Amino acid sequence: MRKIIHIDMDAFYASVEQRDAPELRGKPVIVGWPGERSVVCAASYEARKFGVHSAMPATRAKRLCPEGAFIHPNFDKYREVSRQIRDIFERHTPLVEPLSLDEAYLDVTEELTGIPTATETAEAIRGEIRSETHLTASAGVAPNKFLAKIASDWRKPDGCFVIRPHQVERFLMPLNVRKIPGVGKATEKILTEMGIATVGDLHSLSADQLVARFGKWGTRLWELARGIDESPVVPSQKRKSWSSENTFAKDITLDEVTTYIREEAQKLWKALSDKQLTGRTITVKLRTGDFKTATRRLTPESIPSGGDDLAAIGAELLTRFNFPPQSRYRLAGIGVSNFIDEDDEAPEVAKEQPELFEG
Repeated sequence: MRKIIHIDMDAFYASVEQRDAPELRGKPVIVGWPGERSVVCAASYEARKFGVHSAMPATRAKRLCPEGAFIHPNFDKYREVSRQIRDIFERHTPLVEPLSLDEAYLDVTEELTGIPTATETAEAIRGEIRSETHLTASAGVAPNKFLAKIASDWRKPDGCFVIRPHQVERFLMPLNVRKIPGVGKATEKILTEMGIATVGDLHSLSADQLVARFGKWGTRLWELARGIDESPVVPSQKRKSWSSENTFAKDITLDEVTTYIREEAQKLWKALSDKQLTGRTITVKLRTGDFKTATRRLTPESIPSGGDDLAAIGAELLTRFNFPPQSRYRLAGIGVSNFIDEDDEAPEVAKEQPELFEG
């Protein structure tokens, strides 16, 4: 039996903006462009109390929440945070299936760090996300993807809900049929005409009855009404980069960052060597105490041949940042990307340079 976790970040875009601008914390934040043709990308929980939600026309959001702060979306920043969260996932399992920047399925049946249960793994991941990104995530834990996704919404925000195998039927039966993925307004209308309002009602129908009405989709409805979902967690693609970063307990100086980068470069080189990976491009990332973030990247003419080379390049990249000399740093990281394929004919030439921490 699989152990599946669905992680869903809480009001992701809006929460990132509130994290990076303390004056926005606790206030209604609407991520989007105000204007006649614009729509809301995301709304903070404070804005949702006014009825604002994603995909809503911006003009309507403004009417509902006139005091709301409209913030233009910064997708580069959201992707960067999403990659950081993806790295946290991959500490625990290689089986990560992203659904978007802010949610993913994880199969932790074989967990990498030795945590014995999926529930403990979910709590560990939520704790690491909170510690390293200063954001919150909700988690659903269940024997399959269908149930895990429903569960992750059960105790939002910042919650974890577990559906154990023996609890599946009791949990599902009272739910509205709209909770079943794929049941939209049109299907709900047909089901209502059939006298079906809850999953329990749907459960009472035979597979033949549902197939007669919905075709192949009827078989899927019959399975989901019984909590059956055999679909595996499918990693999206070959990993494009490997990295290591850390949010420090207290802000540190550039000299201390340099020591950290050199040490992490050695660890990263060993990890890549174990996986027989050689990368062309090295990236260093810094975030100051006031949350200003920047990266510097280099594809040297000669590919690094060892941990010392990687450490030296990382230290040199640190000299290329433009932060004031007195700056202190809350986060630093080093990553390797642009890997050489076995059949690559020209390893010295970097054809492309992916973003740092791209998963």
